[in-house]
Order: sequence, then C-alpha cells, then structure tokens
Amino acid sequence: MKFKIKHKIQGRIRISTQFNKFSFKEADTLQYYLMEDKNVYKVNVYTGTGDVAIFYKGSMEDIVKRLLAYDFNKVSVPKEVLESSGREINAQYKKQLLKKIFIRYFMKTFVPAPIGMGYIMYNSVSYIRKGLKHLLKGELKVEVLDATAIGVSLLRRTYGTAGSIMFLLEVGELLEEWTHKKSVGDLARSMALNVSNVWLVKDNQEILVKADSIKTGDEIVVHMGNVIAFDGEVVNGEAMVNQASLTGESVPVKKSKSSSVFAGTVVEEGELTIKVKASKGGTKYEKIVKMIEESEKLKSASECKANSLADKLVPYTFLGTGLVYLLTRNISKTLSVLMVDFSCALKLAMPITVLSAIREANKYNITVKGGKFLEEMAEADTIVFDKTGTLTKAKPTVKDVISFNDMDEDELLRIAACLEEHFPHSMAKAVVNAAKDKNLEHEEMHSKVNYIVAHGISSEIEGRKVIIGSNHFIFEDEKTTMAESKRELFNSLSDEYSYLYMAIDGALAAVISIEDPVRKEAKKVIQELKELGVKNIVMMTGDNHKTANAIAKKVGVNEFYAEVLPEDKANFVSESRKKGRRVVMIGDGINDSPALSAANVGIAISDGAEIAREIADITIGANSLESLVVLRKISMALMARINRNYKEIVGINSGLILAGVGGLIQPTTSALLHNISTIGVTLNSMKDVLPEKELKEE
Repeated sequence: MKFKIKHKIQGRIRISTQFNKFSFKEADTLQYYLMEDKNVYKVNVYTGTGDVAIFYKGSMEDIVKRLLAYDFNKVSVPKEVLESSGREINAQYKKQLLKKIFIRYFMKTFVPAPIGMGYIMYNSVSYIRKGLKHLLKGELKVEVLDATAIGVSLLRRTYGTAGSIMFLLEVGELLEEWTHKKSVGDLARSMALNVSNVWLVKDNQEILVKADSIKTGDEIVVHMGNVIAFDGEVVNGEAMVNQASLTGESVPVKKSKSSSVFAGTVVEEGELTIKVKASKGGTKYEKIVKMIEESEKLKSASECKANSLADKLVPYTFLGTGLVYLLTRNISKTLSVLMVDFSCALKLAMPITVLSAIREANKYNITVKGGKFLEEMAEADTIVFDKTGTLTKAKPTVKDVISFNDMDEDELLRIAACLEEHFPHSMAKAVVNAAKDKNLEHEEMHSKVNYIVAHGISSEIEGRKVIIGSNHFIFEDEKTTMAESKRELFNSLSDEYSYLYMAIDGALAAVISIEDPVRKEAKKVIQELKELGVKNIVMMTGDNHKTANAIAKKVGVNEFYAEVLPEDKANFVSESRKKGRRVVMIGDGINDSPALSAANVGIAISDGAEIAREIADITIGANSLESLVVLRKISMALMARINRNYKEIVGINSGLILAGVGGLIQPTTSALLHNISTIGVTLNSMKDVLPEKELKEE
C-alpha cells in the first residue's frame, strides 16, 4: 500500500494513504490487519479522508514495513468482524443528526410563522402524551418534566421556546441512543469473536475440528463439562444441561433424543450427539447484545443506584420549580429550573461507563460478563488461586511415564492420551500433547468415558476397566492394588512433580509425572495485587503438602491448603464470604466450578475447561497472570470514574439551576447547556478508564 507519513512521535504515527476515502469494509479490513500485529494496540481509520492513526510499541520501522506489505485483496477477515462493524451505526446516526439540524434551520428560516407554529404544536403532542401517561400511573418521571416544560411554553405562546426545547430533546435522545448502541455494539463484537473447537461425527469417528467449519446438518458430540456451540436437536445420548446463560434457570434440564438444545448452554452430566440447526453466525452476536441489554443480574450496584436516584430526583425538581415560582412569580426563572434535571445524565452516563470498562478489559483479553463483577473486583479483599494451570504454567508437560505393570511406557501413554483427550484440563492436555509429540496416534479404543469430577476418568478398553486420575481416586475410592515389588519405586517418586495414576483392572499400571513449573510472573502479580489492596491471597491444590508448600513459598501467598477436593474449595469460599470477605476465585478446571460459583467473582483461565469458563463471571487469557493486575486497575478506575461522574453531574446541573433562578440564563439556554453537559459527561464515559500510557505499559 502506498502512503505518506503526515505526523510521527514515538509510539504514534499518522499516515495519509493513496485513497481519498475508505468504504466501511476497506476501513474494517485495514484496522483488522494492523491490529493483528502484537505491537499495535490501537488503530483509528478515518473513512472520510483515507488517513490512519496507529498507536504502537517498539519500532516504527516494523509498522512501516507492515503497511507497505498491506494488500486489501489478500487479507482474510472473519465474517463477524465485517458484519458487526460499528462504522455503519456511526454513519447512520450522523446522517440522522444532520437531518434534524437541517429541518430545524429550514423551519426557522424559510417556513412562514403560522405553519411553523402548527408544526411545533403537532410535535408537542407526543411529548405531552408521554408525560400524561406516566402522570396517570402516578409516576413522576423525566417525561413528565419534559411535557410540563413544553406545555407551559405553549400556554405562554412562546412557541420558539417550545420548539427549541423539543429540538434539544430530540438531539439529546438521538445522541443518547447512539452512545448506548455504540457501547453495547463494541462490547458485543469483542465478546462474540471467540472461536472454539468441537467434536464432529464423521464415519462413526469423533474428529476435533474448528467450530467455524461446522455446517447446518452436521452432527457433533458434546461431552460432559463442555459448552454446546450451536442450536440443534439431540439425535443420541442423554444429559443434564445447564441453561442458566439463556433462561436464568439454576437447575439443569434433562435432554434426550429429539430435545432441542441451544448455543451457549453447558452439558453438566452425560453426553449428547446433536444435529446442528444453525451454524455459527450473527445469532450469537444477537444473543450477546440481548444479554447485555436485558439481563438485570449483570448490572452493577452503581448502575442500579444511579437509576434509582434518577427517578427519586424528579419530584424534587418539581418541588424546586414550584418554590421558585412561588418566590419569584417569574415564569422564565421557573422554566429554567424545569429545563434541568439530574436523571438524564445519571441514567445514561453510569451504564455507558460500565460498558466502556468491560470493552476496555476485552482489549487485554479479559472477558467480563457484567458490570457488577467489575465492582466486586474493585472491592475484593481475598483472592483464592487454584494451583495447577493457574499459578503454575498453563501448559504443564509430561516429564516421565513410569510403568508399574511391565507394559511399554509408550503404550501406557497412548492409552492415557486416548482417555484424557476428551477433557480440556491442563494436565489432561499435557498427556495428549506428550503422546502427539511421540507420534502415538490412536483410534478410539475405549467404550463410553465417564468423568468423575475432581477425581479422574473411568472407561473400558477391550473389556478391561481402565481408570486414570488422582491418588485419592485411584487408591482410596477405587481401592487399586500395587505389586509389592513396585513399592520401593512408588515411594521414591519425587515431591517435585505432580502425578496422574493409571490402573487397569484394579492394579496400578502407570504413574505419569507432570512437570508444572510456576509461572514466572506469579510472584510479581501476587505482590502487585497486595499493593492494590488485596489483603489475603490463598492457594488451594489437590497436590500433597510438600509440593504445595514449596510453590506457596515461591509465589508469596498468605496461606495455602493442600490435598483439597472441589467441595473443600467451595466451602472455604463460602465460609470466607460469611465472615464478610469479598472473595475472588481463580481456576481453570471442571473441579474448580463449585468454588467459581460460590465466589463473589469467579475468574476462569481461557484455555481451561469450558464449563469453568461458562460458570465464571470473568475469563482471562492464559498467557499471563498480569491480566489480573490490569483487571484490578480497571475495576478501581471504573469506580473512581463513577464517583467523579456523580460529582460532575450534580455540580453542573446545580450550577445551571442557580444560574436560571438568578436570571443569568434563559430557559432555552438552560436546556441547551444541560443537554451539552449530559452528552459531554457521557462521551467522556465512553473513553477507556485507564490512561493510554498505562495501556502501553501493560
């Protein structure tokens, strides 16, 4: 692509391209292409001028090379990016705004006064009807204020004032609608682009494929603990399905042959084969938008407080209006009070602030399911970490396979991988990857796989029962035996590693040692969280005490608990909450799900079990725990902005009321400044809550 550099400073470059203007598709494609570069963290593409502003880390030469290599026809952009672009929304509302301004100017300048009066009276009917509707219900809301102001102006025959009020209200409503749709749209787009894998049934085999490749009519298998990726009909199997994400039902629903299932729900128990009715597309985006707009459970306490306060303030505005009239007998001063209300800004700015913070979090690969979880994160005083896959690296590796039944180690690994590939826990993935590295390919050798939460897996291979899992599951629950000749070998296992145990027909067959090194950033992250006000940081693990103690010392947690079961984690979280603590739970496995549900905020690692991600309130990227520090900072910055918004809204509008009562400004000016201040606070609320400098550093 040909371009000229118009302006450059370290970390920012603005270019003028060979195009005078971009189409929406061209702009979205170029932005997508540039944002694919890990060193680029923000891109503004200006469709009207063909200019591009790029914010980056590192070398400007690398950005220039990437721009020179750009070819619109060779960039493959996901369909959802183009279909849900916000540029069209912006253009649509800009057009509507210009149309309103043109009609207002035309009516005032070229239309005869009698016709203009008739037009104003006609427009006033809808506002007065809305106000009367609420009044008849006994509700004193903003619509009643608006209707009163317009009605009083018409009774005084100050048609120009009534027309100005309605024009400003129309512009304000249009801008409010735009800011809300833009914020919801930005958030929904960022949440809707997650891609997952599914098990496709082909030639009586299960094949792991990308969800994007699934077509209507395909049959997929959804195992226990996994999310159903598509709407469809059950053709085989039976399962209990958690539909809370769509219906709010807390109790799982039984699904069997011919039952309908929906995308976004989770198989809690059992297994289903589903015939896909609707392949991936806009429906997921629409569901997310609906979830964001309609789900009351996602609203933060601050949003609910703002809405409640906004409605409560309306009667006081009427009271103030009445007092001013009684004291001054001046209609202009009285109208100046009526033109200003606190509720518009409160009702609009608070939700927009929260949506903007959620959108900003997504830039750091943090998915937040609702504003209340950011508020809880800001106030959290206790964080509980699962160890494996959370404080330790997200991709543990198999260090060794030790045979206890004289079978070949590779054959034992192959059997283990065959079972473990169905369950997306980090240790299971380690086994599968180790087999893959050794080219130990296998067909499905086993019958139905059963997963016992927090313990292990049970199946049958060639008529022999095979189990794999924790020490507790293998030896205590399943009463597995071990040859005495292998006792010394078993006792010599190092405390340095975690272990998976596999038994065949009730006898120990293999011990798989898992090397799970501590994340290099873990100690720093825990220290930073303490500096950000988290008083108590806890580690919980199913590992033995020695291993847990060594890792706890390395990372610097306040306390740790070893050899715990899922119910132990959940009980600890529940007991902590009963003591008045605000608890955050962080985990990645199916066994963490009960604790994630019990916490004020449940945070899942993005490459962990799907049921953990579905149950969790927040999901962070698997690459680094630094996301937790960013999340805490965003949450705290959000609460600071909300408090600042309260002060600004109350301060500005109180000043306008005083200026109107003092005769310093006219009612139309009061209304104009009120609307400008509301939009100003709202537009500021749409900005990222963290400074751009901090964005670059993270």
